[in-house]
Formats: sequence, structure tokens, C-alpha cells
Amino acid sequence: MADHKIAVVAQIKAKDSMEEKVKQELVGLLGPTRSEKGCIKYELHQSVENQSFFMFYENWASKKDLDEHVRAPHIKAHMHKARELFAEPPKITLWEVIG
Repeated sequence: MADHKIAVVAQIKAKDSMEEKVKQELVGLLGPTRSEKGCIKYELHQSVENQSFFMFYENWASKKDLDEHVRAPHIKAHMHKARELFAEPPKITLWEVIG
């Protein structure tokens, strides 16, 4: 998997009445992450049906690049804020790009 492109789907649920704060926090990750080595795509989405749900769709050049992203200072700082803003831990799935 290390030599293949990796896709990530990260699903996030905001605590009640925290939707706007969560949105601002997540939007703040876009610029720094998009400038990281190996970041091909980093898109943030908000559910049309339930504004409490957010989703990142990401593409990384390699698993190594993704691992470096997780250790980036802006992501570590975000993790501390997430505990107070998210209703539950994010659901993150990794996918190997095969076609």
C-alpha cells in the first residue's frame, strides 16, 4: 500500500449547536493541508440533509505522505480542539486507489 495512492474518507459529526464552529475549524485545515507534500486532493463537504455532518475526501500520493500529514502541527492542534467540538470520534476509512 505504501507505493500506491491513498484515498481517505473522514466523517465528522458536530456537537449540537456547534456546527458553525466546527465548519470554521475544518475550513482552517484546508490551506495548510493542501500545501503538504503528497496532497493531491483535500475537499471538505457538509451534508445537505443534516448540517451537523461533515466529510473530508482526500487523495494522497502515498501512505507515507498521509502518515506525515497526521503528524503535522496543524493537525495535532486540531485534534485537541476536536474533543470539545465533535459529538463522537471521526470515522476514518482508508482506501487504496486501484483504478
